[in-house]
Amino acid sequence: MSYTDPHFDPESGPGSGSRPRRPRRGPLTVAIAALVPGALLGWLVYSNVGDHDRTQGAGSVRAAGPSADDGRDGDAGAGASASPSTTARADGPLRGRVIVIDPGHNPTNSLHTAEIDRQVDIGTNHKECDTTGTETNSGYAEARFTLDVAHRMRTYLEHLGAKVTLTQDGDRPWGPCVDERARIGNAAHADAVVSVHADGSAAGNRGFHVILPASVHAGGADTRAIVGPSRELGTLIRSDFARETGTGTAGYIGDGRGLVTREDLGGLNLSTVPKVFVECGNMRDSKDAALLTSGAWRQKAALGISEGIVSFLRGERPGR
Repeated sequence: MSYTDPHFDPESGPGSGSRPRRPRRGPLTVAIAALVPGALLGWLVYSNVGDHDRTQGAGSVRAAGPSADDGRDGDAGAGASASPSTTARADGPLRGRVIVIDPGHNPTNSLHTAEIDRQVDIGTNHKECDTTGTETNSGYAEARFTLDVAHRMRTYLEHLGAKVTLTQDGDRPWGPCVDERARIGNAAHADAVVSVHADGSAAGNRGFHVILPASVHAGGADTRAIVGPSRELGTLIRSDFARETGTGTAGYIGDGRGLVTREDLGGLNLSTVPKVFVECGNMRDSKDAALLTSGAWRQKAALGISEGIVSFLRGERPGR
């Protein structure tokens, strides 16, 4: 996605966690437990074909249940960005819950450099509206990766009854700007927001990490109310992502435990609802790139992030 300090910045630049101890199960947990096996069956079926191009429209895929998106590496997909889903299951255990997925960057940002270079206020300072993101050495763009994972997440979470909003769905020529991405989650009164990215660090740097909001109170930014719940959300995602994908946390950033707190990201600074960024791997490392370009692995990544969200929404608390 973006170089993380001192590497790539998600907004401005071209050892896995342990499974949390489970609390006593409530009605939502029981309901999800009853539904998830069926969802996972379709999920696993798709994971076996996730590397292959498919030509069916997103509408037919969504109607088929939890088996994923349009299958073209996220370059296409139905649904209006910044609009709630209308396909959530009315009887799903996440009914009434609102989730915003923020696919980092935009596949056509590179055609609109003047627009995305415009400076926006992120509270602590000003920075670019958006960037093109990074890519693998073979040219697989981060923006394609993030849309693909977002589509897979949307299908799974809708199957559980959640209303899902994407900040962009490849349906706009550029952006949105990082401040607008935050406003979309705020306006939706989202229960959780996750921004999906992939890093662009040096070759040899491997693994994923989750970026948490720092406590910021400056200008139009005030994250004090969301720092705690965002940390819980991020810690649960870290554990579920590691379990589902089998990948470890990044050793090249922070303390190597997979959680990094930052105050320089507008998408976090301007959020008033729990939000985290997930850097799913390093696109510039050949071994990580082999995972990120695999449809089967992206399916696991989408499930890991989604399960972390579900854990958060059903009131689980991460182990210390």
